[in-house]
Amino acid sequence: MDRNPLVRESDLQFLLREVFEVERLCALEPFSHLDLDTFELYISATRTLARERLYPLYREMDQAPPTFDGAHVATHPHMVTCYDQLAELGVIVASRPEEVGGAALPQTIVTIANLYLMAANAGAAGFPLLTAGAAHLVEAFGNDETRALFMRRMYDGEWTGTMALTEPHAGSSLAEITTRATPRPDGRYHVRGSKIFISGGDHDIRPNIVHMTLARIEGAPSGIKGVSLFAIPKLRPEGDDLVPNDVHTTQLIHKIGWKALPSVALNYGEDDDCIGWLIGEPGAGLKYMFQMMNEARLMVGANGVATASVAYFAALEYATTRRQGRSISNPSATSSAPIIDHPDVRRMLLRQKAIVEGGAALLVQTGLYADHAAAGPTQQRPRAAGVLDILTPVAKSFPAEWGFESNSLALQVFGGYGYTTEYMPEAWLRDQRLNSIHEGTTGIQGLDLLGRKVVARQGEALRALLEDLHQDVERATPHAHLSAHATSLARACQRLVVTTGKLASRGAGGDVAGMLNHSDNYLRSASVILVAWMWLKMATAAAQRDPSDFTRGKVAACDYWFREELVRADGWLRNCEDAESSFAALSPDAL
Repeated sequence: MDRNPLVRESDLQFLLREVFEVERLCALEPFSHLDLDTFELYISATRTLARERLYPLYREMDQAPPTFDGAHVATHPHMVTCYDQLAELGVIVASRPEEVGGAALPQTIVTIANLYLMAANAGAAGFPLLTAGAAHLVEAFGNDETRALFMRRMYDGEWTGTMALTEPHAGSSLAEITTRATPRPDGRYHVRGSKIFISGGDHDIRPNIVHMTLARIEGAPSGIKGVSLFAIPKLRPEGDDLVPNDVHTTQLIHKIGWKALPSVALNYGEDDDCIGWLIGEPGAGLKYMFQMMNEARLMVGANGVATASVAYFAALEYATTRRQGRSISNPSATSSAPIIDHPDVRRMLLRQKAIVEGGAALLVQTGLYADHAAAGPTQQRPRAAGVLDILTPVAKSFPAEWGFESNSLALQVFGGYGYTTEYMPEAWLRDQRLNSIHEGTTGIQGLDLLGRKVVARQGEALRALLEDLHQDVERATPHAHLSAHATSLARACQRLVVTTGKLASRGAGGDVAGMLNHSDNYLRSASVILVAWMWLKMATAAAQRDPSDFTRGKVAACDYWFREELVRADGWLRNCEDAESSFAALSPDAL
C-alpha cells in the first residue's frame, strides 16, 4: 500500500469515472473546453504538491503554531513558500472563469483536488481557500473599483482575504452585530468595531489582508436587514503606497487544531482611521455573505472527509504491521498476528472506510449540483440550486460529526500509541474536532435544514432530491445483493417524507419549538439516509466490475452502512415525531 495515500487515488477515480461520470460536465457550455484529462491533470498536480510539500510540513506546523508579539502575528517560516506554491498552482482561482484569471474548472473537480490539500495540511490549505471565497464575494457583488482594487490582488495571490462575521458578544447571531460604518464624503466609510475568531486574520505571508466584513451603516435598521458588506484592508491603498488602515490584532486564539492557520480577534477604528469599501447594496450584506458562508461550509465538509481519510489510511497501515495477540481464526498459531487479523480491528477499519468514502461521494454529489446550479441549462438551474441548499448543511455536518467518530476509531486502532504525540492520530483528532464548530455548529446546520431548506416552496427541493435518489434505487434493484438495500432506502426516504410533513404542519400551526426541538435528530436521519444513497450508488457501480478486493470492499462497506447506520434513522425520526421532551421540557435549574 502507498505509505502516504492521504486520499486513495483509486477510490477517487472510481467516483469520478464510474459512479458519477463527471466527464458529462463537459457537455455544459462553461466547461466545454475541458475534458477528463484536464480534470485529472489538475487533481494530479494538487496531489503532488500535497504529498511532497504540505504533508511533510504538517507535524512542524502543528507543533510550532503562529505567535503573536502584541502587534503582529508570525506564521511558520515555511508558510510563505507554501502559499507561493499554492497560488502558483492556481488553487485560489481554479473554479473561477477565465476572464478573472481562473481555470474555469467545475466545482466538483476543485473539491476533489482540495481533499488532498486538506488531508495533507488543513491549516496551510486554509489560507488560499479563504482567500478564494473572499475574492469571489468581490467578483460577484463588487463594482469596477473594488474588483480592480481587491479582487485582482487576491486572485493573483498578492494579498489574502478573510470572512469577518463573528463578534465577541454575538457569536453566530449575526443579526446582533454592532460594528458600525459611517459614510464619508468620498463614498467610502469609517468603520469601528470588533471581530473574533477570524481565521487567517493576521499573518506575515503576504503584505496585506482584505477582511470581508459585516457591519451596520449608521441609521440602518436593527436586525439582519440593517447589515451591509464591506471590504476592509489591513493596509489601504493611497496613491502608489499602502498605509496602515487602523485594523489591529488584539488576540491570537490558541486552538486545539488547524494550528498552521491563525485565528485572531480584530479591532477596527481604534484611532478613528479605519476605512471600508461598501460591497454591493446597503442592507444586503448577509445575503451576499451567504455565498462565502456556503462555500466555506462545503470546504469544512471536505476537510472533515480529508482529515478522516488521512487517519484511516494511517490506521490501516499500522494494523497491517503491528503484531499483537493470537488470531481468533488461528488460535494454535505460535506467533502473534497482525492486529488486522482481529475482527474488532477490521470492524473499526470498515466503519472508517464507510464514513470516509461515503463522505467523499456526498461531496462529489453536492459539487455536481453546485455545477449544474451555476452552469447548467438555465431552466434547470433553480432545481439544482434547491437540491444544493438541502445538501449543504448535510455535506458540512456529516463529515464533521461522523468524521470525528472515524478519527476516534483511528486512534483506537493505534491503541496506547494512539494518544501519544509520537504518532499522528491524536493531532488529526484535534483538527477534526473543529469542523463541527467551524461555519456554524451542527445544531445550527440542523435548524437550517429543517427550519428553512426542506420546507422551502412547500418541499419542492426535497421532492426533486428524492426523485434523483429513487432513480438510483431503481438501478440497484435488479442486482440480487442490492435489492434489499434498495427497498430499505426507499422505505427510509418515505419515513423521512412523512416526518417532514408532520413537523412542517406542527410549525405552520404555530408550534415552532415542537417542530425544531429535534432538528439535530432530523439532520442525523437525513445524513445517514443520504450517505446510504451514496453507498447504493457505489455498490451498483462496483457490481458492473469483475470481482476483486476493491469491489468486495465497496460491497462490504455498503452492507455495513445499511445494517448498522441506516437503521438508526428510524429511532431518530420517531423522536422527532413524538416530540420526545427529556431536554426540551427540562428546567435549566434541574441541570
